[in-house]
Amino acid sequence: MKKSLLSLSLGGLTIGITEFVMMGILPDIASDLKVSIPIAGYLISAYALGVVIGAPLLVIIARNEPPKKTLLILAAMLAFFNALSIVVPGYGFFFLTRLLSGLPHGAFFGVGAVVASRLAEKGKEAQAISIMFAGLTIANLIGVPIGTYIGHHFSWRYTFILIAFLGVVTFISLYFWMPDVESNEKVSIKDQMQFFKKVEAWLVILITAIGVGGLFCWISYIAPLLTDISGFEATDVPYIMILAGAGMVVGNVIGGKLADQFSPEKTLIVLLLLMAFDLAMVFFLSSNPYISLILVFCTGCIAFALIAPIQMLMIQIAVGAEMIASAAIQASFNIGNALGAFLGGLPLIAGFSYASPNLVGVGMSLIGVLVIVILIQRRRRILKFETV
Repeated sequence: MKKSLLSLSLGGLTIGITEFVMMGILPDIASDLKVSIPIAGYLISAYALGVVIGAPLLVIIARNEPPKKTLLILAAMLAFFNALSIVVPGYGFFFLTRLLSGLPHGAFFGVGAVVASRLAEKGKEAQAISIMFAGLTIANLIGVPIGTYIGHHFSWRYTFILIAFLGVVTFISLYFWMPDVESNEKVSIKDQMQFFKKVEAWLVILITAIGVGGLFCWISYIAPLLTDISGFEATDVPYIMILAGAGMVVGNVIGGKLADQFSPEKTLIVLLLLMAFDLAMVFFLSSNPYISLILVFCTGCIAFALIAPIQMLMIQIAVGAEMIASAAIQASFNIGNALGAFLGGLPLIAGFSYASPNLVGVGMSLIGVLVIVILIQRRRRILKFETV
């Protein structure tokens, strides 16, 4: 592995722990800050809001800066804002630091995905992108459980010391290992925003927000699914989530290889169909604890296999505006997070079982397939028109 790609992966590890560890230490934070768990849950929403705001905004601001300089600034922001979370005096300030911590998330992955594709050997661009996102999967496999353990047994503030430290390590590794990648030609904000006039761009955003949103119908309610439907103890859930993290690691590698061997569109169709089938199996078979464990691994695997193909597809479409397009994908993932959690919760409100959100996920995955088919047909018509 190139050291430059490893430095990007370290950034993914730091961001992954920053985003997902909150789910595990939320009760500890709520108790310490003397707020209810639902109120503490808004800290997760604050981070997602920061991602949606920061992803396009920071990339536009840094559009003419060298990519290495941009990545260093984003890594510094990641370390600094998480360091502020160590010393928060109360809930309001913590809400602000969580929002600020989310700002560099999408921009880092957006710029990093483009840089990774440029550093890769020809024909292995998607695999290079998957190496960066490997940090995100390793965060779910190892980093989040460690951060959760520290938060439970010592203090949640120590968890943020760990995150800030990893942010500093990311900065140092980028400084020494990341080569100077050429900037794009000078472009104006108006030129960058032309990207959003493309119908194809919005179709990829829809694929991400709706199709991949099916994942969040599953993972948002996985704890009660495992305890109420599969019959596991609550103390078993953190260990089962490590199994999901292992699936994410494997899926991330597979997705990169498939997207390089086949077209991103074909890869996404197959993976989203597999996701729909998998979530249907979760609905019907999760009452068996052994099958449930297999499905946890498979769902994590399929979900993260989608990431590299989506990033690669967006980069191909957004010629000349690759970084803002790639950052927009990260914002779309967080919109998918919110949509999946909200829509998946509707059958629960109606009184159905904790397996029912997965049927909503099936529908969202199939809608994603439909959008990809529309995108393919549109690109074929444009190509046919250009060759006439």
